[in-house]
Amino acid sequence: MFDLVNGIPVHPLVVHAVVVLLPLAVLGTVAIVVRPAWRARYGPLVVACAAVATALVPVATSSGEELEHRVGDPGRHAALGDQLIWFALALLATSAVLVWLDRRRDAGKGSVSGLRAVAALALIAAVAAGVQVYRVGDSGAQAAWGDQVASSAP
Repeated sequence: MFDLVNGIPVHPLVVHAVVVLLPLAVLGTVAIVVRPAWRARYGPLVVACAAVATALVPVATSSGEELEHRVGDPGRHAALGDQLIWFALALLATSAVLVWLDRRRDAGKGSVSGLRAVAALALIAAVAAGVQVYRVGDSGAQAAWGDQVASSAP
């Protein structure tokens, strides 16, 4: 299902969306943790970005498995890619709860201590997701380009 589109592998197409959207969600989460005044205005956008990125991760892994049948085992990249969904889900959940609790607090129904705890968890989830997306991307680049670049070095 996630093999080719017009003769081009789906994997690199979808991966580029994940590689852009997930780091944007990471940066957005850090921003709304550090600047609470931005939560009301930008929080829903951050959550939407995290949601789209999270939804695309399984498409990226499924298309990667299809590509693996054509070009061979990417090694460590596949295992790291399979783990990325958990980091994306943690980022999505914590950023969504942060925005939700902030709205409840604004309505006079939430506690500041709970909000701070979730903000700390969201920050941890953002850093972890950022590190993991880097690890997945780096291992993918090494799998795809490592041999070609190394063999053509001057």
